[in-house]
Amino acid sequence: MSNLLLIIPLLLLLSTSAPPSLGLAHQSTSISAFRQCLQNHNHSDAVLYLPTNSSFLPVLNAYIHNKRFIGPATAKPLAIVTPTHESHVQATVLCAKANNLQIRTRSGGHDYEGLSYRSPSPFILLDLNNLRRIELDVETETAWVEAGATLGELYYAIANKTNTLAFPAGVCPSIGVGGHFAGGGYGNLLRKYGLSVDNVLDARVVDARGEILNRSTMGDLFWAIRGGGGASFGVILSWKVKLVRVPEVVTAFQVDRWLDQGASDIFYRWQQVSTNLSKDIFIRAMPQVVTTPENKTKVMISFVGEYLGRTKDLVSYLSRSFPELGFREVDGKEMSWVETVLFWAMIPVNKPLEVLLNRKSEPSYFKSKSDYVTEIIPREALPGIWDALLKVGPCFTQWNPYGGRMAEIDTDEAAYAHRAGYLFKVQYYVWWVEDGEEAEARHVGALDALHEAVTPYVTKEPREAYLNYRDLENGVNSVEKPEWSKAKVYGEKYFKGHFERLAKIKAEFDPENFFRDQQSIPPFPHSH
Repeated sequence: MSNLLLIIPLLLLLSTSAPPSLGLAHQSTSISAFRQCLQNHNHSDAVLYLPTNSSFLPVLNAYIHNKRFIGPATAKPLAIVTPTHESHVQATVLCAKANNLQIRTRSGGHDYEGLSYRSPSPFILLDLNNLRRIELDVETETAWVEAGATLGELYYAIANKTNTLAFPAGVCPSIGVGGHFAGGGYGNLLRKYGLSVDNVLDARVVDARGEILNRSTMGDLFWAIRGGGGASFGVILSWKVKLVRVPEVVTAFQVDRWLDQGASDIFYRWQQVSTNLSKDIFIRAMPQVVTTPENKTKVMISFVGEYLGRTKDLVSYLSRSFPELGFREVDGKEMSWVETVLFWAMIPVNKPLEVLLNRKSEPSYFKSKSDYVTEIIPREALPGIWDALLKVGPCFTQWNPYGGRMAEIDTDEAAYAHRAGYLFKVQYYVWWVEDGEEAEARHVGALDALHEAVTPYVTKEPREAYLNYRDLENGVNSVEKPEWSKAKVYGEKYFKGHFERLAKIKAEFDPENFFRDQQSIPPFPHSH
């Protein structure tokens, strides 16, 4: 059978929104050579979209969730490849490398700073949304999940086969598993079962040589991609994961308290108990700014939780361990585990589960930052934090407890470094609807002020951050001439003492630093 690469025909001149560092003639030459290289690999079914085709922007924008990176000011890829087979990924890596073109790999497009689909240098977008098969084996309690699948698709596949198995991962159904797992994979089962990466058994990765590696052939790379991110090391094709056991009936709940209802005191107590509760209990605290019916902005703290068991047992337990919350049986809602997925995603739990298969979400303007906390914040400091929160406007913060299984897993077990000794992780999130640079500067500035207000109470030297809550304010590197000193700034924030080991693994598997972006891990320099 003849294998011919399916190419979208050139209809118009190449788009002028391509990176300015390449002239139009050079762009055309590079893309022509790239196309020819793909054809020489004799692959079919991989579609190459060029800026001249009417489908280019819809394909590009389909998985951009942050409107900050949709407009014409954001440099566009020279081409988009949407592989349908692993070999297409191999060919894309080899052909981009041969023609001095970078690649950006996108699975779900949820990278908060858009690094999975934008670059200051000429690049090819490798969009994995067609690689989303899920092979589930209930008997062995395992699954192979391709990187372009979403969390919602994985949860749906599990629920279609069983109501006593689950997987510990995030709450947003449209997140792609490729990047989510590689950065850690944080979710509300972490106190019972750890992170996604703690339940990964194997992976398939295309390296800088275009070869496919698995756990038995990748050596230390398997350690690196479990919390060190994937984009610095190669293209993750798929993950083999261990499913976890859950009861047929679990309890979800949300208890809202205003500051004038004693929310600050409850929050202070939450800090003391949330990481020491039973592993079956996860309670997130969400201080947020809410507009009342009287059009006033006030701080409300929501305590949102999940218990792997019945509501009456939770009432009994919390009445002893956390009576300040005032949790009552009417506050709990009993449901299946997969229905809690809808609950956490703020989808009505009576909706058909097919809603989890919706891969796209409405894009919005937003900015996020993160912190880790190792010591209880003093009661007297909390009003200042709430005041800073009020000044931000529409926003929320999520304070996610650790403890339980997270305190048991050895810090060196995987590249994800934040384990025992951490009380909680914080996400600060602001969104807005106004277009324009002025609105963005105002909202981002307000978020920065909140972040500054919390500075005395979080980790220091460095101030640590979570890779999957990407924030370029943690430091950036040049894509063309990366510097080790700049990489250390963000690298030690995201990976702590693991950064140097990650850089040494990078030097082994990608010594020429082909896979790179503004916050990637460079090869460990020989001079060190």
